[in-house]
Amino acid sequence: MGFFKPSPGTGSSKPMALLHGLIWILIYGGLLTLVLGLFVENIDDATGWLMVVAGGVVAALGFVLIYVRSKIKMHS
Repeated sequence: MGFFKPSPGTGSSKPMALLHGLIWILIYGGLLTLVLGLFVENIDDATGWLMVVAGGVVAALGFVLIYVRSKIKMHS
């Protein structure tokens, strides 16, 4: 008996699994880059800000993909 039970009609497909993995890689990778950029900023201002902005954009893309995933209709 599993804790999370799938809803009727919500199967898992390989493209959806890849999208799910990509979303979390983008979010965690972007936030990690953002935080590292804050530390690098003390040493090299330009590189630090570049990392902060790039990390923020990558994480935001991951959050946008969560919205996109919520709008995808699964056919079974």
